[in-house]
Amino acid sequence: MLSRTADHLFWMARYTERAENTARMLDVNYQSALLPQSTEVATLGWQGLLSISELLPAYTAQHGEVTPVKVLDFMVKDPSNPSSIVACLQAARENARAVRGALNTEAWEIQNQTWLEVNRLIASGALEQDPARFFEWVKFRSHLSRGVTVGTLLQDEALHFMRLGTFLERADNTARLLDVKFHAVQSDFRGAAAAQDQDYDFYHWSAILLSVSGFETYRKVYRDVITPERVAELLILRADMPRSLHACMKEVLGNLDMLASGQSAETQRHAGRLLAHLKFARIDEILTHGLHAYLTQFLERVNDLGARISRDFLVPAAV
Repeated sequence: MLSRTADHLFWMARYTERAENTARMLDVNYQSALLPQSTEVATLGWQGLLSISELLPAYTAQHGEVTPVKVLDFMVKDPSNPSSIVACLQAARENARAVRGALNTEAWEIQNQTWLEVNRLIASGALEQDPARFFEWVKFRSHLSRGVTVGTLLQDEALHFMRLGTFLERADNTARLLDVKFHAVQSDFRGAAAAQDQDYDFYHWSAILLSVSGFETYRKVYRDVITPERVAELLILRADMPRSLHACMKEVLGNLDMLASGQSAETQRHAGRLLAHLKFARIDEILTHGLHAYLTQFLERVNDLGARISRDFLVPAAV
């Protein structure tokens, strides 16, 4: 497959997943902001979301003071923000259009219809009327796109590049989603002794579980009250949790193996080391060193892996 075609397919999937995960992060903050809390704590939550998305300087330069309405506008509708939901869906659609011949009709129509529909929803004020419902719509369209590609496309290199983009982006965003919580409370988590307000903590962790469709999964796996240690374990180390870091890296390595070339051995080794660490790590060891520090290091390693994948498969060789 041509590097240019692979690049478009990879980024089409990444932007679709990024739109979904941006909706998930915004939904966490929106739901958490409805809890009884001071204005300062609520503002810190929105600042944290911008910080972990690496968008705080761009937001401040454009809007100044951090307010929920302005953050939602910046993260959903602002075309100048490349990580906004609208910008991501437009980028996904443009990448799909560039490789229309590599997609079947269903896969193309999902991308095109999603872009047309999101513009209609924004124009109708759907975000302002019911943010939670709008975020659910974004997640549903991402599910639909992913289901169509997996269920209808030939399982060849094109699908593997799309799956690679999807799970690399999901791993990055699951780590960032977990980190939202710590920015909101201005602390790191190092074990049960650090918890000061159990009720406040419970609702924040519940919101995170709901945002990754993991609330029922948590109840099924642990059959107990929600605790930070177990939520972290579920979303980091459980291989059977679809949005966990372990599950994402397992998919990344599996698709890399299917795409292996003579120059990708070192990239596969890096992905394998990251997966092995997740496979054999213990949550108490991670929490002892601090969850925020662990997630920061994981994000650095995932970004490095993404750069290696681009170098090996996606960037055309210089002539």
